[in-house]
Amino acid sequence: MPFLSERVFDANMQDIYRPHLQWIAQQTDEARDQLIRLANINSGSLHASGVRRMAEAVRDLFAPLQADAEIIDVPPFQATAGDGQLRNAELGPALRLRHRPEAPLQVFLGGHLDTVFPKESSFQQVRQSAEDELHGPGVADLKGGILVAYNALRALERSPWADQIGWQVVLNPDEEIGSASSMPILLESAAQCHLGLVYEPSFPDGNLAGARKGSGNFDVIVRGRAAHAGREHHLGRNAIRACADFISALDALNGQRDGVTINPGFVRGGGALNVVPELCITKFNVRTSRAEDEAWMQAELDRLLAEVRSRDGIELELRGGFTRPPKPANDAIRKLSTMIQDCGGDLGLQLEFQPTGGCCDGNNLAAAGLPNIDNLGVVGGAIHSDKEYMRISSLAERAQLSALLLMRLASGEWAWH
Repeated sequence: MPFLSERVFDANMQDIYRPHLQWIAQQTDEARDQLIRLANINSGSLHASGVRRMAEAVRDLFAPLQADAEIIDVPPFQATAGDGQLRNAELGPALRLRHRPEAPLQVFLGGHLDTVFPKESSFQQVRQSAEDELHGPGVADLKGGILVAYNALRALERSPWADQIGWQVVLNPDEEIGSASSMPILLESAAQCHLGLVYEPSFPDGNLAGARKGSGNFDVIVRGRAAHAGREHHLGRNAIRACADFISALDALNGQRDGVTINPGFVRGGGALNVVPELCITKFNVRTSRAEDEAWMQAELDRLLAEVRSRDGIELELRGGFTRPPKPANDAIRKLSTMIQDCGGDLGLQLEFQPTGGCCDGNNLAAAGLPNIDNLGVVGGAIHSDKEYMRISSLAERAQLSALLLMRLASGEWAWH
């Protein structure tokens, strides 16, 4: 695919926008180099100092836009440790940038600072793997998206209509682990805005996410009774066996309700083979399609837990819950989607919106009343793996897409309200 500087824009697009969009294309090399610098900062979700470095680097990157910048500390992340106890883990801060809060239209631009690659990961460095491809940790998810948002805003600020739009950029430190600690910041900003643009990567074919499933993460801590596996096996109560029965019954719920899937994804228990194990932990994820699926799933969990708890000497504790509600399309999201498609058409992009089982902060923002499109970032793939890549030309392509939307709204060609 050619770089955007070589693309002929649609004849229907007003000439007033062309110089600003062409300027974006001219920033491609600079944006690539900036992305390499950001992606070479390890910012795994639990690498607090790395996430802080990332927040500071992005704050400095955005400084020419003269927005009010806040680096905001968030509460620690709580997780079940191997001994069944809750443990706190320090997190890096969120970054919020605000500009023109008095403007008539307020736009939320969101993303995250963290990646799934911990400080100890072997996947640390970015390399250019082809003429139009970068390979590295977070290049697509989501550091490339930060550059897309940045250049879209730079283009808006260079335009004569910038004073008609106020904006907030909110980048949280914990999206990859559920956003629990940063959610109050996201929802506070969402309440101050009319529409949202979120910069998760697009699908590898360039298309965008429509309806998204909801998600919940749960831990079950099973406690039995330790005993000598030879002399007093009959006195023990095997936590692994009880946990295995629970997992089997849980997995059997798949297929019983349309649109609901359950994935037992973690189990740990036991120790010495001559000891009846007294502790076993399992963790699982649930995906839902409708809000009412949550009540059904909770009722089923209550039933399964009660069955195992009825056994002599066995205790079960359930932790966690639903953290991202489903995101169905509503009238406001459909309106925003149509606007994005129209902008894409003028840029030579035939964009389709496809339902997906994935979820992100866009789910929570929509549930809070902020209509948003949530994968306006770069075109890439193999995210969450050591094969993650992105298409360099999509830095300009996707920045042009957002910039054209913002300029049409700011200029008065399109009205949001």
